[in-house]
Amino acid sequence: MNERKLSLLMDFYELTMANGYFRDHKHLQVAVFDVFFRSIPDEGGYAIFAGLEQVIDYLSHLKFTLEEIAYLRSKGIFSEAFLDYLKTFRFTSDVFAMREGTPIFPHEPIMIVKGPIIECQLIETMILLTINHQSLIATKAARIVYAAQGRSILEFGARRAHGYDASIYGARAAYISGAVGSSNTYVDFKYQIPALGTMAHSFIQSYDTEYDAFKAYALTYPKNTVLLVDTYNTLKEGVPNAIKIHQEILAPMGCELKGIRLDSGDLTYLTKEARKMLDAAGLKNTKITVSNSLDEYLIKELIHQGAQIDAFGVGERLVTARSEAVFGGVFKLSAIEVNGKLVDKIKISENVQKTTIPGFKQVYRFYDELGMAEADVITLHDENIDSSQPYHLFDPNFPWKSKDIENYTAIPLLIPIFEKGKLVYDLPTLPQIRAYAKAEHEKLWPEVLRLERPHQYYVDLSQKLWDLRQELIKKYKK
Repeated sequence: MNERKLSLLMDFYELTMANGYFRDHKHLQVAVFDVFFRSIPDEGGYAIFAGLEQVIDYLSHLKFTLEEIAYLRSKGIFSEAFLDYLKTFRFTSDVFAMREGTPIFPHEPIMIVKGPIIECQLIETMILLTINHQSLIATKAARIVYAAQGRSILEFGARRAHGYDASIYGARAAYISGAVGSSNTYVDFKYQIPALGTMAHSFIQSYDTEYDAFKAYALTYPKNTVLLVDTYNTLKEGVPNAIKIHQEILAPMGCELKGIRLDSGDLTYLTKEARKMLDAAGLKNTKITVSNSLDEYLIKELIHQGAQIDAFGVGERLVTARSEAVFGGVFKLSAIEVNGKLVDKIKISENVQKTTIPGFKQVYRFYDELGMAEADVITLHDENIDSSQPYHLFDPNFPWKSKDIENYTAIPLLIPIFEKGKLVYDLPTLPQIRAYAKAEHEKLWPEVLRLERPHQYYVDLSQKLWDLRQELIKKYKK
């Protein structure tokens, strides 16, 4: 990011506000901002947090060059004092965040920034665009992986992504949520996400016959021969030719046909018939991969119909999250420091969903005796939950809906990332993030994971925070 000089990748009002803060000598006033989202994509039961590593990289390298400052001067609206401040700018705030791969739910803070208000304001856009995009794709990928019921998901959307960054970071997010690899070679080079792929129809069309194309490929890659069998006629030519390649080319070399791929047609019928043909030829280990505008719903239906599929190549509907284009994360002020003390702030709206939760906060996840996630509770930052004592959970919108729980473990989810601008978080590797995401996903009940009409996971407020919110609503809603 720093090499591309993305410091000015921000909404212009962030700069106009920052200049205003500077003029009024309040730019160093400490503020607290929450990053959260309001609704789950695809009306699902959960989302997946992703993009933290890229936010860390951005904040670690954020500075303004003389060229960028000259551009701002040319606008004719920024004071020289403010521009001088930008010349020596460095990030000095505190950041708390959940770990990448954590299942997340509406209205709870997934990241908190606490520091000089001018800094918080300047970084808003980059934080949101980074987290919104990767969390959207990670969430979609998690749904698709879940629908596949243990079958491999391959991210095949590089050419359909909304630009090269979307392709790169979309593949990264999909890998976090369980995709086994990507068609994008660059992400293998950069992130060691396995690059996968064999041939397109053009390769087969370039030879006189399909058999000749298969033979050429098998001789080139005898230990990794996966053949695209639907260029002409899948069952009359494609699969029979693939079997012949095994018998005539690969078997004499001591190799075996690794797989076939279908990219069109009735995938249920074709894979059932192809499986019969392969098994009859003794190729029970040969895998069947399919692609062609797949998503979680079609994958679920194919499996329900008994399709004989070992792996799904999922392209545009994964990397663009086609069914839900926006994640909807927001960045809202929740407290500001006055005379050395934080004063809680709230935004009130006629739309209940847009009334914010005030204060400097923490989020606890409650796990039951089986280690399954039961509920999240948003608390004030200095509250501690004693797992040895019963805890009273209640719905913040309908507080009479409540229950007391015992025999639980409450874990704080927001951990320090930066302290006074210094990185204090040990960045995990991508495989570690992926393993953590898998483990946390498995702690969600199937009722929360189901694709349609999932159970609503409980996100409650502590009594202290609920009281504070009601107090501020009454104060400002006169």
